[in-house]
Amino acid sequence: MAEGCETIAPSVRPRPPLLRALGRDEPPGEVEIDGQRYRLLRVVKHDSWAATAFYAGQDKQVVCKFNRQQRVGPMPMRWLGRWLARREAHALQLLAGLPGIPAAVGAVTVAGQVQGHAVAHDFIAGRPLGRQDAISASAFAALSELLAEVHRRGMAYVDLHKRENILVGDDGRLYLLDFQINFCLPRWWPGSALPMRAILWMLQRSDSYHLGKHIARCSAGGQPPAKPWWIRLHRCVAMPLRALRRWLLVKLGVRTGRGKVETEFFPEEVVRADREGRKVA
Repeated sequence: MAEGCETIAPSVRPRPPLLRALGRDEPPGEVEIDGQRYRLLRVVKHDSWAATAFYAGQDKQVVCKFNRQQRVGPMPMRWLGRWLARREAHALQLLAGLPGIPAAVGAVTVAGQVQGHAVAHDFIAGRPLGRQDAISASAFAALSELLAEVHRRGMAYVDLHKRENILVGDDGRLYLLDFQINFCLPRWWPGSALPMRAILWMLQRSDSYHLGKHIARCSAGGQPPAKPWWIRLHRCVAMPLRALRRWLLVKLGVRTGRGKVETEFFPEEVVRADREGRKVA
C-alpha cells in the first residue's frame, strides 16, 4: 500500500443510493454505440455525480459515463444527468482531433433507447499521473501546448487540480480526461460580457497554475508557480467544506478514519491503481 493510505476498515459499507449517481442501479451490462455492441468490462467509478465504466466491443474498448439519475428526496435529477452529458459531449466535440484528447464516439443506446444522460469516448490504455512519476520534459511540454490550445478554443478545463485527470498513456503521451465541469462562455447574454470573460480568464489561469504544480512535483528540484490570490481565497471556503463532507461520509459509515476516498468500500479506479502501483487498463 502506498505511503499515507489508510486501511479499509471491515465496518465500512457501500454508499447509500442517495450518494450514487444511479442509485441502486449499476451501468448496463451491454450498450450499443454506432451500431456496434459493447459488453461491460468493469465499473471504475461510481460517485454522486456519475458512474464510469469500461466496455469492450469487437475491435476496441470505450469508456462510458452515466451521469446522475438518482432523485434527491422528492427532487428529480434526471435533468442534471442529461445536462452534464451534453456539457461533456460539447467539450469533446470542441476539442476533437487534438492529440491528448480522447475521441468521442456516438450516442449510447441500451435496448434501442438512447441514454441521454450518457457520454462515451475511446478508451486509452495507461495509468493516472502519480505524485512522484518521472515524466519526460517533452511529454509535459506537449501537455502544456494542449492546455494552451484548449484555452485558445475558449474553454477552461477547471478540474486540473486533480492529477488523476491526467492519464499517462502507454504510448508515453499525457492525456486530459473528464470534461464534466469545464467552463465555456455561454452563448446567450451575458455570455460575452466582461464579468464572464473575467471568470474564464481566472479559470484558465488556474488551469495553468495547477499544471505547473504537477510538473514541479514530477521534476527533480522543480519549483511550483506562485499561487493566484483567488485560489488561496477559494481554499479558505473549499477546505472546510471538504472536511465537513468527509466527516459526514465517516458518520454514514461510507469512509473511515479521516474520510479519505481510498477508505471507501469501492474507491474509484484511479485511487485503487495509485494505491496498488498498477496501471489503469
